[in-house]
Order: sequence, then C-alpha cells, then structure tokens
Amino acid sequence: MPVLTRLMPSPVVVDIRAGALDDLATILTDQRIAPTGKLAFAISNGASGKLLRERFAPAFPGADWFDDADGTIDGAVKLADSIKKAGRYDAVVSLGGGKVVDCAKYAAARVGLPLVAVATNLAHDGLCSPVATLDNDAGRGSYGVPSPIGVVIDLDVIRDAPARFVRAGIGDVICKISAVADWELSHEVNGEQVDGLAAAMARQAAHAVLRHPGGIGDDDFLSVLAESLVMCGLAMSVAGDSRPASGACHEICHAFDLLFPKRNAQHGEQCGFGGAFATFLRGDHDTAKEMVETLRRHGLPVLAKEMGYSDQDLVDAVLFAPQTRPGRYTILEHLNLNADQIRDAYADYAKAISS
Repeated sequence: MPVLTRLMPSPVVVDIRAGALDDLATILTDQRIAPTGKLAFAISNGASGKLLRERFAPAFPGADWFDDADGTIDGAVKLADSIKKAGRYDAVVSLGGGKVVDCAKYAAARVGLPLVAVATNLAHDGLCSPVATLDNDAGRGSYGVPSPIGVVIDLDVIRDAPARFVRAGIGDVICKISAVADWELSHEVNGEQVDGLAAAMARQAAHAVLRHPGGIGDDDFLSVLAESLVMCGLAMSVAGDSRPASGACHEICHAFDLLFPKRNAQHGEQCGFGGAFATFLRGDHDTAKEMVETLRRHGLPVLAKEMGYSDQDLVDAVLFAPQTRPGRYTILEHLNLNADQIRDAYADYAKAISS
C-alpha cells in the first residue's frame, strides 16, 4: 500500500502576536503542556534574565528558575544537571534570546522533557529547529535535539530588543534562497535527495521576507519575519537535517566564527552576506542583487568590511568554509576556487552590487 501521508514533527502551539507573553500561563495550561504548573524556566544570568524573571515569576508560583543558559555546551550540561536535581517538571521553558533557546533545547533533550521556546528577539532560525548551536572547546558545534513543542513570540517584547538582533534574523532567513539552491545543486551533481516540502517551506519563508516592504518597526513585518523563522525551523524538522537552511552561506559564517572568534559579527549578519555572495558565485546575479538590496534596506552588511573583516579575511574564510561542514556539497565545493579566484570573484561581487 502506498504511503499517503507523513507525520511531520511540529509544535502544538505557535503564538505570534503583541501581548502573547501576558497569556503565557493560559497558553501552557490550555495546551496541557504544563497541567501541574511545574515548569523549569531557563534564562540568562545577565540583567535581561533577571528582568524577565521579575516580570513573570509571580504568574508561575510553581516554577523554578535556572540561569545556567549561557550559550555553551558546558552551560547546557550544567542546566540539564540543575533541572534534574531540582525535581520533576512538566516542561522546560526557555525565556530569552538564541543562546538561551539553544541551551534549553539541549538541556531539555538531555533530561527528557518537552521544550517551549519563548523568544525575546528574532536573531536566527533556532527558535523552532531540531538543532542546538553551542560554543565548545573547539569553537562552536551543532547538536541534534527535538524541536520545541511550543513557540511563543511577543511582538511587544521583540520591538524592545536591540535592533541589530532583529535585523540579524532577516539575514538568516534570506540566506535560505542560497541554501536551497545549494541543496538542488547537490542533487544535480551527486544525486543527493531533496525533500521538496522542506525546500519549498524554506524558500517561501525567505521570499516572504525578501519582498516584504515593511521594516522592523512594523508589526506586520515582524509577524512575517517571526513566522518565516519558525517555518525555516520546521523545514529542518521535515528534512531531518539542516540542509534546507544551511549551505555555503552557513559554511562562510562558521568559517568567520572559527577563524576570527574574537571579532565575529552576528550569525544572521554573516549568513545574509554569505548567502548573497554565494548566490553571486552561482551566477544568479539578479537574485544576488535583490538580496543585497533587501539587506541594505534593513541596515545589514553586504560587504566583508562592513562586518569588520578585510578582503583577505574574506578570502581566508571562503577557502576554509568547506571544512566546517565535511560532506556537504555547495557552490563552494562545486567551484573549488583558489585564493586568487576568490579574490577576483569578490571584487566582481563588490563592483556589481555598487552599480
């Protein structure tokens, strides 16, 4: 008998609107995520984490609060150990930015609890992805984890986040155009299987942001950006892999992180740039220009120097990039450019986007 459908892992609740956090207790109760009210809240150990705890602790008298979520693998393990020792909980709730979400995802998986991701900024697509990106002794690693069972995004809170963090999410969504093209290239050259649904979800999420006329002060645009970030995370769940969201764009980003760990830019800033440059390398100059125009309109970098890197830094990063994802085939592996060719291609890119 043919398979007529597939089971798609997805959250039981996705609530994106102004004022959503005011209803968090009701959301968790109504969805039977926390029937006993016993929750483990993961927050940062900084001022923002303290403020969030002060705001929401009265609404959750049965909850415990843990401030071990620092974006590192050691912090994630410590968070898991703290939760395990403290008692029994219905779920883990991450309350903060991307580092908090990723630590909480890893910790929740380690202790066998579901996770509800409550985002306070929109810096990247980790909100709903089956991946936790954490700093480790070797630099930074990606760890497979279950996707959150709930995602709550309060647009009032997002508007109060530093603008740079929201803009970074734009870059991380738009670069999916390049990531999906890399996946299709691998299919053409190597026969790698492409999941059509996952590719469509990631690509349409990217185009929704790419062509939206609004800005980060506009609730309609913020809603589309948040929904697109969630869709990108779901695309990875559908594919069972980060392939629909990560190609040459992310290889270049990870190379910057590993080669220049003390001065790397935001993840989404680097991915947005990497996606535009990779699209140019692919020969799709019209799409590359459209991506650059959108990135510029939102105040995102489109040149290496705008992220604090020299042209030589860029050459070094693109040369090193394929080593960050061994076995992944993208336009970088396909072209296999040497240093001089990268330098020339980047000069052509810089000239093209300035005209």
